[in-house]
Amino acid sequence: MAKGNDVKLTKLAECAGCGAKVGAGELAKLLKDIKVQRDPNLLVGFDKSDDAAVYRVTDDVAIVETVDFFPPIADDPYTYGAIAATNALSDVYAMGGQPKVALNVMAVPEHMGADVVHEILRGGYEKVYEAGASIVGGHSIYDEEPKYGLAVTGFVNPQHMLTNSGARPGDVLVLTKALGVGVITTAAKGGLAQAEDVARAERQMMTLNRWARDVAVSHQVHAATDVTGFGLLGHALEMAQGADARLVLDSSAPALLPRTRELAQLGVLPAGMYRNRHFAQDQVDEGQVPQDLCDVLYCPETSGGLMLSVAADDADSLVSDLLADGRVPDARVVGRVEPYDAGARIRLT
Repeated sequence: MAKGNDVKLTKLAECAGCGAKVGAGELAKLLKDIKVQRDPNLLVGFDKSDDAAVYRVTDDVAIVETVDFFPPIADDPYTYGAIAATNALSDVYAMGGQPKVALNVMAVPEHMGADVVHEILRGGYEKVYEAGASIVGGHSIYDEEPKYGLAVTGFVNPQHMLTNSGARPGDVLVLTKALGVGVITTAAKGGLAQAEDVARAERQMMTLNRWARDVAVSHQVHAATDVTGFGLLGHALEMAQGADARLVLDSSAPALLPRTRELAQLGVLPAGMYRNRHFAQDQVDEGQVPQDLCDVLYCPETSGGLMLSVAADDADSLVSDLLADGRVPDARVVGRVEPYDAGARIRLT
């Protein structure tokens, strides 16, 4: 057990994890009219709504650059640090890359004990080392609300990088982690979650997407994104818009963390769900899907899985390989990609 485990970190934060993320619609407004640098070697910039930036160095090497940090998603300092690091590393994996170096990004209250800060950092360091990368420094400031994350640099072959805009009609969509983190962590903040459900969610959030990425790059995957603060439907919408396609999602297909729907039916939902719904709902045909399940699909996830768009004839093999060694136990086929003609970009069945 980590030192300082009597500190309830989530009580120090108004929002938890990726639920604190600025909504996609609001973010688009903030970036509107900001000039985008034109550089033939800048393969992916902020104008692409992708998971990380990619800059080509040579024909075979490109830098993948990202930064991610958030307030506490867990009460235990070590667990919080590990989750924040896992989440930050995920953006590199979503581009098909491998993280190499990282910098700590940290804000802590002046009164916070040194042992607590140490455990947050230790959680981050150990996950980065598990990823095969190194933390080489960082920056910290004092703030009333704790925040932690990483700026991560990785590498990818530009000929084989993945983006969220490469989905092709006929592809099958595969999701690699269960949904429900936003619901479970909201319930935990309100004292409504069972200990085993919280522990299950925390284990998932600390699971690197490295293993899913390593499998994906050996298959006919055309596009990828990690499902985090914008929820499954928010990230799916960005994928559909980038590919100028329609995504058809089977609402019953994704694995769900235990008690997720039960809690959603009670209205235990993070504020980020409402931001994500506001952003995406005009482009989502919800059909006859129950309200509580739609809410879950809009909910922000923290350190969520990868959604992969894979050639249909390779989908079964991809899922089989993802499930093979037990490190990606919740991989599921969750939908398909269709040509876009008009109307909603996302259709739920």
